[in-house]
Amino acid sequence: MSCLDALAEMAPGVTATVVDNASTDRTVEQVQRRTLVNPRVKLLANPENRGFAGAANQGFATTIGDPILLLNPDVRLRTPLTPLIDACRKHGLAAGQLIGPDGRAQTGFTIRRFPTPASLAFELLGINRLWPRNAVNRRYRYLDRDLNLAGPVEQPAGAFLMTRRDVWERLGGFDESFHPVWFEDVDFCRRAADAGYRIEYVPQVRAEHSGGHSVKKLPAARTEVYWYDSLLRYGAKHFRPWQYRGVCLVAVLSTVPRMIAGMIREKSFNPVVSCVQIIRLAVSRLVSRPRPALWSGRTEKI
Repeated sequence: MSCLDALAEMAPGVTATVVDNASTDRTVEQVQRRTLVNPRVKLLANPENRGFAGAANQGFATTIGDPILLLNPDVRLRTPLTPLIDACRKHGLAAGQLIGPDGRAQTGFTIRRFPTPASLAFELLGINRLWPRNAVNRRYRYLDRDLNLAGPVEQPAGAFLMTRRDVWERLGGFDESFHPVWFEDVDFCRRAADAGYRIEYVPQVRAEHSGGHSVKKLPAARTEVYWYDSLLRYGAKHFRPWQYRGVCLVAVLSTVPRMIAGMIREKSFNPVVSCVQIIRLAVSRLVSRPRPALWSGRTEKI
């Protein structure tokens, strides 16, 4: 509830819509109590997990404000929103700076450039983790930029993203085929840029981000499969066919070292199951490029 508390403090008078994706904790109960004392807090409780994209689309469809701020539950505003609102109204989309509990900008996460086949290949092979200062990763994660300087950016994190309603409606919202999570915000920003919109980075508007709140609740055996699926889905939509197939091939090759590392880390053979699923997924994408599903909720079975 600290997310709602911070929002009420830094943006008094705004209406907050909480979309709950069939949580198993006391979130629904706690938000329901808030709605009784604060009519500006609204709750949408889903009987099943619609995924991040589905929940975001649902929230946008039921609100009437403009512009609209997309805020993860593990994000707490630390400054007023006025500069962000002004930038969003002018350019169409805007994002503030995500900081950690230590007050430092979350370098490599708060803003990134659009992924390229090379940057995704480096991610899959673990090169960016082993050698984070390599040229590909420096460019991808904006390690060559002062995060305190405002200006246009390619891809801010969807955890703290503001957009005008007309932009959201023109683009059709998030693509729900990125289910349950990952790359839906990247895809949205890519489509916004292709449509001619500018995404303005406003670092003086800050929010603390703890990170991984929702991802940790996913089934451990499926988490990596979901990540691979969304990554390859993004490639299918935005890369040339030969680039996309190259990423699929790297995905196949990367599973073995990831599997071995997982077995060592977990001291079990459980990662083998995920590895087999990922290989099947990547091979099927490699030999037959799927047609990207629309945002209407269609998802491809893994």
